[in-house]
Amino acid sequence: MPRVLTARFMHETNTFSRVPTDMAMIRRRDFHLENEMPAAFRGTRSAIGAAFEAADKYGWTLVHPVSANPNPSGTVTDDAFETVTGMILDAVDAKGPIDGALLHLHGAMVSDSYEDAEGEFLARLRQRVGPNVPVVVTLDLHANVTQKMADNANALIAYRTYPHIDYYERAWQGAELLERAMRGEIRPKTVIARRPMLYGLDHGRTQRGPMAELIARGEALEQSGAALVVSICAGFSRANIRDVGPSVTVTVDGSPARAQTIAEEFMDYAWQTRDFTTVKLLSIAEAVALARRGVPGDKPLVVADYTDNPGGGGYGDATAFLKGLVEARIDNVAFHAICDPEGVQQGMRAGVGAKITLALGGKTDPAMGGGPLNLEGEVVCLTNGRFVAYGPMGGGVERNYGPSMVFRVGGIDVIVITNNGQATDLTVAVKSMQHFRAAFEPIAREVVLVDTGALCSEIYTPELFTRVRRPIWPLDPIPDPHAT
Repeated sequence: MPRVLTARFMHETNTFSRVPTDMAMIRRRDFHLENEMPAAFRGTRSAIGAAFEAADKYGWTLVHPVSANPNPSGTVTDDAFETVTGMILDAVDAKGPIDGALLHLHGAMVSDSYEDAEGEFLARLRQRVGPNVPVVVTLDLHANVTQKMADNANALIAYRTYPHIDYYERAWQGAELLERAMRGEIRPKTVIARRPMLYGLDHGRTQRGPMAELIARGEALEQSGAALVVSICAGFSRANIRDVGPSVTVTVDGSPARAQTIAEEFMDYAWQTRDFTTVKLLSIAEAVALARRGVPGDKPLVVADYTDNPGGGGYGDATAFLKGLVEARIDNVAFHAICDPEGVQQGMRAGVGAKITLALGGKTDPAMGGGPLNLEGEVVCLTNGRFVAYGPMGGGVERNYGPSMVFRVGGIDVIVITNNGQATDLTVAVKSMQHFRAAFEPIAREVVLVDTGALCSEIYTPELFTRVRRPIWPLDPIPDPHAT
């Protein structure tokens, strides 16, 4: 029976965040050790759930040391990086020899010592297992993919939906490819192409535009047999690292020359369409004015605080939009969420039904989206923050926001949480950028995005990006689209 290593270590690192990602943060949310993983993931439509199903189908002996998926935040500490990757590499040593690996990474992790944290991890794994063991990796489509990742993985398989609702399908695609590689039917090799772009492809939006077009072209190549995998990544631009930006990777069986041609052609199109965007951000005043127009019987208006998106490393405690709603006396609002552990503890001490005054939110960096709001309200509900997410992105996996409360301020129910995270299931003001759409668009009369001036603002100035390779668009004029 083939011994297959599967593990998840996913982190999207916002290097501009002042919140370091240490082991305490990693353990706080979606962290499972070897003995906990079967109960947590078997029977779910998740990447690890697919790995367990594939093991059953193909007769693999699965080695599954850890699943770690902390919320996007600041740079991963060296201790955290070495601890989690050490669990995976130690399992290779203790339970090998390993015949293949199916790993679930993000592709935009940055640690204290390694800008390309996933590339470093894959290089260490490759050294452990040798050159002939197939290593297949699923990635977020916001990965900042590097040559080092491509060199040390046989296949890189990026999500094809944003909101990401195809974790399960991409993991199954990886499992099928891995099985063929372990049987010796194919010898996958991956090439990469990039351009001097800080961002592009409409930041990965897959509903229409260049990202959707390239994904469709890539799938056609896979179906025709011209490529095993074509992955398009929009990159994650909130990272002050050399290799930030979009990429295309192509996996083939045999000569990589044709694969490189495909990757370069795809990236040429990404360069040509680099200005395309579907994002329209409203001011707080404009969003509040829209909220005023609602009448009884309407579907909800869904307003997303784009710039305080916890899914992009935002602190989740910006108060500027909430302040606008409170001052305008808007009623019938569910506001998800303010991350404020201290506020939750005050509410728990007061108890359900208590009327209290809180200095809510804005504590991490008051300059980003507003400082603490002094609000009088009622503690309406207290929970442990745990629930099973059955929505389009949840797949039946448990989520944990930590101790949480509903704090009612006038006609606004403010959800206050301990563990930062965006709303991806129905909870209708939300802190999110795109993922909320999978659950919220079907119930909404309209979906709009608001700019509150928080950490995830779309502001790109040269002084922010001191480590990025130069020249790069849009910071510099680029006369040659093939420049590197």
